[in-house]
Amino acid sequence: MSKSEFILINISGHDKPGLTSALTAILAKHDAQVLDIGQADIHHMLSLGILFKTTSERSGEIMKELFFKATEMGVEIRYTPISEPDYCDWVSRQGKNRYIITILGRETTAKQISAVAGVIAKQGLNIDAIKRLTGRIPLTDGETETRKSCIEFSVRGTPSDKDAMQSEFMKLSNELSFDISMQEDNIYRRCRRLICFDMDSTLIETECIDQLAERAGVGDKVRAITESAMRGEIDFKESFTQRVALLKGLDASVMKEIAESLPITEGLDRMMTVLKRTGYKVAILSGGFTYFGNYLKSLYGFDYVYANELEIGEDGKLTGRYLGDVVDGKRKAELLRLLAQVENVNIAQTIAVGDGANDLPMLQTAGLGIAFHAKPKVKATAQQSISTIGLDGVLYFLGFKDSFIE
Repeated sequence: MSKSEFILINISGHDKPGLTSALTAILAKHDAQVLDIGQADIHHMLSLGILFKTTSERSGEIMKELFFKATEMGVEIRYTPISEPDYCDWVSRQGKNRYIITILGRETTAKQISAVAGVIAKQGLNIDAIKRLTGRIPLTDGETETRKSCIEFSVRGTPSDKDAMQSEFMKLSNELSFDISMQEDNIYRRCRRLICFDMDSTLIETECIDQLAERAGVGDKVRAITESAMRGEIDFKESFTQRVALLKGLDASVMKEIAESLPITEGLDRMMTVLKRTGYKVAILSGGFTYFGNYLKSLYGFDYVYANELEIGEDGKLTGRYLGDVVDGKRKAELLRLLAQVENVNIAQTIAVGDGANDLPMLQTAGLGIAFHAKPKVKATAQQSISTIGLDGVLYFLGFKDSFIE
């Protein structure tokens, strides 16, 4: 009775059409069973690995034919025998935890990659695959302020201390100026369906209440209260009531003027185009005002807008009061859960993006919470953050590649 043999072949060299077909045709000819296969191509240089099972009677002929074919096609081939116990041990590990670690920035440096890989190794995890999500950078590209670079690690195993690993990643991201995300690679990570955004200082690069305050001549007073609230120093509802009261007497018509000149955050248009095209439901959950949220909805196609309604008197001026309940941090988290129920998605399939202390409850409630150009307190608490590029960085944390997006 023939004995089974397990053989790993590694092929490297200049890539060319038909190479994989020619090599696997030899395996097919001898009824070899392919147990695993993987291929990568970097600058036209191929790295192909195939693990196959055959019999001791056929292995010699297979390796001879593979060698001749590889030589004919100008590539190198290396053989590694795998013992049956080693193979069985390798199979047994496939049910272990898997994580996706994404590093993102204007550019990716060897120092950043080395530091992240070092943390992965220290935690006892093994890197299974590394791939680039962003497009190749041309040598003539001098516009570093708009450049994006993203690399994704697929790792396997159980961290010895997951919280410490996450903390170390966030520390490195601050020291080496890059963004990082660590997500469990499960079914929910692959099928997120609902994404909720804060508005002010997230979708737009301003606080609308500050813009209104400038028109009302109380800019400094309102801005001081806003900054204190965003840092978490005072209760959001209390600060909101104080700020709105200062707007009393302002003509409501200025809201149209402000809306039409809102500074839109980098990457918003690209991000929304992709999210809508791929079927995501997208919401604005804002401690700002419905007028500006609805304006953005009309421009970009948001599905939901929940914000605060300013009361307007019969004279067309703001009364200094608001209508209904304040959309504060607690309410944002409640709305996130409500929208998940309405859209019939598991809370693990939701994403939240925001920058302020009042966004923390929804960031912690969502399956994926992303602190975007956030205040220090928020960034220190969040599991993921984006501080180096625009809103379209969210797409990379979801696993989109530039080649697919474009």
